[in-house]
Amino acid sequence: MKRKIQIVAINAMIACIYAVFTLVCSAFSYGAIQLRLSEILIFLAFYNRRYIPGLLVGCMLANAFSPLGIYDVIFGTLASFITCLSLTMISNLFLGAFLGALFNGIIVGAELYFLLDLPFFINAMYVFIGELIVLLIGVFVFKFLEKNPSLMQKYIMEDK
Repeated sequence: MKRKIQIVAINAMIACIYAVFTLVCSAFSYGAIQLRLSEILIFLAFYNRRYIPGLLVGCMLANAFSPLGIYDVIFGTLASFITCLSLTMISNLFLGAFLGALFNGIIVGAELYFLLDLPFFINAMYVFIGELIVLLIGVFVFKFLEKNPSLMQKYIMEDK
């Protein structure tokens, strides 16, 4: 029981950190050209699938403040959900960064196309590039964290 409460609490913290960090950096967190630094947290799903609910709730909360409103809540969170699922199925962080950028580029690019009548390919590329930059930073952050096995094992890694 204690472990379940701990997982819920950690997910709540992840959701808050994701949402607050996105909102604090809102000038470059929304739109076609976005560098949502909170997306670095998405790699938590690579190491421990139990953190996916916190990531998705954080994304939903952050997207609730998007200029696109409910559409961004639905489609932006869908992109994060697909990214999280893909991260649980692969073994390479760099591939995860590429896949996350690809899914976000396509889904958010389509969202911008259908809602704002913006050119799909150009906006999909903008979102892809911005997301790839952030996720590559995330790869290096998590590679650095991997150098501290006790930290990774205690706070991040999946319980075996």
